[in-house]
Amino acid sequence: MTPMQTDSSSCRLDVWLWRARFFKTRALSAKACESGHIRIERFGKVVRVEKPSTFIKPDDHLIFALGTRLLDIVVVDTGERRGPAPEAQTLYRHAEPHRE
Repeated sequence: MTPMQTDSSSCRLDVWLWRARFFKTRALSAKACESGHIRIERFGKVVRVEKPSTFIKPDDHLIFALGTRLLDIVVVDTGERRGPAPEAQTLYRHAEPHRE
């Protein structure tokens, strides 16, 4: 698979954030990605996102602030479209807090 090709289970981060209804427009979700305030945790490594074209896939953890809330969510599905809110809520779940 070349870098430009993706499998069907991955999606651009800005598109996914818009589909999951965290942002009202794709432009706002792209701006959030470019701001560097979104982190992806994959394979135990946390990486700062700086490009909206970053690809995500199921089981990736996303950590970002939305308003005054800090969200730690797990991607469940990439989705096919921006649907109604109940459909969008099936794309993610809130991560369990780390317990020691």
